[in-house]
Amino acid sequence: RRMVTDMKAKKAIKIVLIALLCILLAALLLVAAMFIRQAFTDGEINDDYTLVTEDPAYRTPVSAEGAHFITQEISCGYAVIEMLAAWQGRDITEASLLEQNDGAISTAMGTGFQDEMRRQFPEWSTARHADLKNTELLKKTYEALAAGMPVPIEFAALRTTEDKAEWTLHFGLVTGMDFEKDQVVVQNPYGYEEVYSVRDFLSATRYDSYEDMEFFFRLGFACGMFHKNTVYTI
Repeated sequence: RRMVTDMKAKKAIKIVLIALLCILLAALLLVAAMFIRQAFTDGEINDDYTLVTEDPAYRTPVSAEGAHFITQEISCGYAVIEMLAAWQGRDITEASLLEQNDGAISTAMGTGFQDEMRRQFPEWSTARHADLKNTELLKKTYEALAAGMPVPIEFAALRTTEDKAEWTLHFGLVTGMDFEKDQVVVQNPYGYEEVYSVRDFLSATRYDSYEDMEFFFRLGFACGMFHKNTVYTI
C-alpha cells in the first residue's frame, strides 16, 4: 500500500513539473512572439523620412510662437501640460496637477497623458498617434505647427546630473521645424530648448538613441505598454 502511495505521489509531482515546464515554454514563446512583432513594427515605422523633408510642400519653416520650456520638478508629463497652460496664459502647474490627482502621476503612461490633456483643456481635441511611420510623424507634427499649435511627443532623452547621465522615456514639446536647415526644436522639461537634426529627432522618437535600453523597457514596448514614434496633436 505504501509503495502504491509513493508511486502516486511521484506521478503527481511529475505531472506538476511537466505542467510548469509547459507554462514556462508557453510564456517564452509568447515573449518571443511579442519581440518578433515589435521588430516587424520597427521596420515598418522606419521609412524614408526624406520623402517629407525634400517635399516642396513642407519646406516652409513652421513654429508655435510663444511656447517655452520650464524645468520639471515633479514629472515631464505634468511639465509639458504646464508649458501648454503657460502658453495659453492659464494657471495650471505641476503642483496643481499633482494635487488634483491625490499625489499620483496620472501621465506616467501615454494614455494617461492624453486623458489629462483632455481634462485640463476640454476646449481642445487631443489625439494620440502611436507607432507612426517616420513620414507620418513628420507630416502630423509639421501640419500642427503650421496651424500654430505646439506638439507634445514621447521620446528618449538623456538626463545629465553632476554625478551621472541616464537615458529616460520622456515627454517634450515640439515648437518648431525647419527642414531647409535640418532642424526640429524641442522644449525639454529637463530645463532647456533642444535643437535636433531630423535624423536625430526621429532616432529619439523611435528610441533608437536610447543606449543599452533595459530589458523591462524593451519588454514594455514589445507587449504594447509603450509605443514608438508617438505624438499628440491638438
